[in-house]
Amino acid sequence: MRMDRLEKYLRDMMLIPALAGHEQKMAAYMKNVFTGLGLETFIDTFGNCIAKVPGTDPEAPKVMVFSHMDQLGFLVRRIEDDGFIRLERLGGIPEKVLPGTPVQIQTESGDMVDGLVGVKSHHVTPPEEKYVVEPYMNLYVDIGATSRQQVVDLGIEVGAPVVYKPQFVKMQGTRIYGTSVDNRAGCTIVLGLAHKLTEKRPKATVYVVGTVQEEFNLRGAMMAARSIKPDIAVSVDGGGATDTPDLKGRGEISLGNGPHMSLYNFHGRGTLNGTIPHPAMVRLMQTAAKKANIALQRGASIGGLTDLAYVQLEGTGVMSIDIGAPVRYAHSPVESCDLRDLEQTVDLLAAFLDEITSETVFTR
Repeated sequence: MRMDRLEKYLRDMMLIPALAGHEQKMAAYMKNVFTGLGLETFIDTFGNCIAKVPGTDPEAPKVMVFSHMDQLGFLVRRIEDDGFIRLERLGGIPEKVLPGTPVQIQTESGDMVDGLVGVKSHHVTPPEEKYVVEPYMNLYVDIGATSRQQVVDLGIEVGAPVVYKPQFVKMQGTRIYGTSVDNRAGCTIVLGLAHKLTEKRPKATVYVVGTVQEEFNLRGAMMAARSIKPDIAVSVDGGGATDTPDLKGRGEISLGNGPHMSLYNFHGRGTLNGTIPHPAMVRLMQTAAKKANIALQRGASIGGLTDLAYVQLEGTGVMSIDIGAPVRYAHSPVESCDLRDLEQTVDLLAAFLDEITSETVFTR
């Protein structure tokens, strides 16, 4: 897969705001790419963007490869009389990164208004507050307005989506940082895979999907699965890299060392769900990696999960696995990844799909 194409997709999508429940701009982008490849594509009632790659073997299992299009962020909770805006959080926001963070608010017409999360000037911050993380409910957004009416006249009302100000920055080599790498990196991989599958059709019929509301309740992908009814599901999401100084020893996932495969994830914070992949999927993924000469990193962790956790429970059960490219600094305004990992994940998924035929054995 050409890295320059992947970089363009990633840059484009990282600069598109798409708060969970407000993924229309991302869905339109992905649909445009899918239809440009000649794929039958539709956006379902829930907002998922679904494209079909017909296989050459009608008896082969049906596969759904998907990545969530949405990002975490906020909604406008209250507009003060003096024009400051209070927020309600949507998704797992790390509160310690918020003060002083640039944001954008989406108006009713879809335009974006720049602002920033206010922060008390250092010179007047009491000593007892300097090392305290301020709860998001105490924070406010300053867009430069001086009255509530001025904010409303811009098309900003209670419930308006708020996201980190989109950015894409190239670092050294093939590494980048910016907003919503989780999960625009996954969407980039799905688009790259669609290209490869149209160049060489798989035996299995494959549905490539951009899903919605993962950062909200993880259940948007269920709606796509209910219309597709897949036998096999592969979630493409960012794997938590553990190669930074503060996480060394936590795991074995590093940027630039290839795609990761999750052997276990579990939320453990109120959502009693997670994914232990189907053993046949693990075997096939390892076989594909070996044939394609791709290093495959392995991960197992508590504290997070993907929308695959719910897709796997559809119907009488779906054979499932989580795959993706490593990501650093997840859920912050400055997430980071390596384009080489995205490229290799595309190649791995194409090799994995090559292994799926009507003759493939899927015993546990």
